[in-house]
Amino acid sequence: MSVLQTNDLKRIFQELDKNGDGLLSAEELNWLLECIGGVHFSLQELESSVGKSCLNVDEFLLFYDSITKQGGDGNSEAEPADDQDQGCNKEDCDLVEAFKVFDSNGDGFISTEEVQSMLSRLGLWDEKTGKDCRGMISKYDTNLDGVLDFDEFKKMMLHTSS
Repeated sequence: MSVLQTNDLKRIFQELDKNGDGLLSAEELNWLLECIGGVHFSLQELESSVGKSCLNVDEFLLFYDSITKQGGDGNSEAEPADDQDQGCNKEDCDLVEAFKVFDSNGDGFISTEEVQSMLSRLGLWDEKTGKDCRGMISKYDTNLDGVLDFDEFKKMMLHTSS
């Protein structure tokens, strides 16, 4: 189960496509990255990373898919601590960065409230989503503490069973 489903991603795409041309420009994608994670790229860096200057909705879905399901065996045990980021593989480093985006208070855990906050910033929050967030956290919360630690988040993002 992914944090964001296809319908959610399509809604995000529509919200980001400010000029309604059916394409997400590097500027629009850059705005999203700055908004949700404080990540700042030059437009040239972003275009180089994405491989294009604009993405249609299908390419946006593939882009999301590529950054959340990058393959690999998922056996590496990276922690979200800054001092360990340098030794992690590409997949784990990306997961650490994604974890930090959701862990807005920096306590090392992702709560339902933090997921709600992120979805609100993306314009995707409603009552049904709130129930889905609680269900998602409880599904992957293997130690039953009500929040996701990095390992639980990683299992969720890589779709592995506990």
